Amino acid sequence: MGADGSHVLSRTMDWHRLVAGPVFVPRNFRWQSDFDGISRTNRFAMLGTGRKRDFEIDISDGVNECGLSVQKLTFKNGAQLLDECDNDHICLAPFELPLYLLANFSSVADIETHIEEIRLLSGKNAVKDYGYPELHYVAADKTGRIVIIEPNRQPLKLQDNPLGVVTNAYDFKQQLKKLAGYLNFTPEFINQNISNDVSKISTGSFAGKKVPSSSYTPSGRFIRAAYYKERVDQPQNEEANIISSFHLLDSVSVPKSSAYQKTYSVYRSSFCLESLRYYFEPYNRISPVSLQLTRKMLDFEKPHFFIVKNELSEQKLKI
Repeated sequence: MGADGSHVLSRTMDWHRLVAGPVFVPRNFRWQSDFDGISRTNRFAMLGTGRKRDFEIDISDGVNECGLSVQKLTFKNGAQLLDECDNDHICLAPFELPLYLLANFSSVADIETHIEEIRLLSGKNAVKDYGYPELHYVAADKTGRIVIIEPNRQPLKLQDNPLGVVTNAYDFKQQLKKLAGYLNFTPEFINQNISNDVSKISTGSFAGKKVPSSSYTPSGRFIRAAYYKERVDQPQNEEANIISSFHLLDSVSVPKSSAYQKTYSVYRSSFCLESLRYYFEPYNRISPVSLQLTRKMLDFEKPHFFIVKNELSEQKLKI
């Protein structure tokens, strides 16, 4: 959170190759679920990172017109998906949840009111088999509240995350226990009595604590991001917030290293929840592009996919 009250939600996307890019999805956009083929209609417009599927748009992260932002992340060996669903619930493929949440809810509290209506399904009995996608999710809004949705049980539940950091590591509570070796938590954080407008959850004293390693494991990246987030200056405004956010991502962005692993940080994105401005940077570009969700766009009737060149972009100096 910035000193001016601006809230930014940022992430790296690690995958085998870049398959998604900036997209605008309008109000009243109709799409069909890959699980049951039921048609659904968006209530809210959104900007985000996504790709076109046969009858829908697969959103990896985004922000809607109300300032609600949602991300999806890998959740290896943690997801408990159902094979069947009844007519009393909203039945979705796991990768459809960000689109559904951004399309229908205005805040984290709004999601919380309706989250138990939603069921996440495997592709076993789907109209189009999509396997067993293991994902978990982050949601944040302009109140400063940030939550995790871990589908390790259904009905789904929200888990508050005032730390503001999450990775692909399974079991958020277990990750916090590991983090205690690196940070001195405030009494308010320990007692789960911390307000949404607090930007730090540690005392600021690191004496006697461990120093994060350079590991690119999910746990290593989680600890490193949280550790440096606690040490950096609080940003004064949105611009400084975005800059700080991207520098923090530098510490956890995975470079291409095909001899050791297949995935790398194919893009980084950031969303300001007040201005509804979206920043996107593919791996090769080293310079983000930005796009803002404006009132004029709320009248647009069709989705739009933006082309961003995934190549080095630099400012050439002249004498």
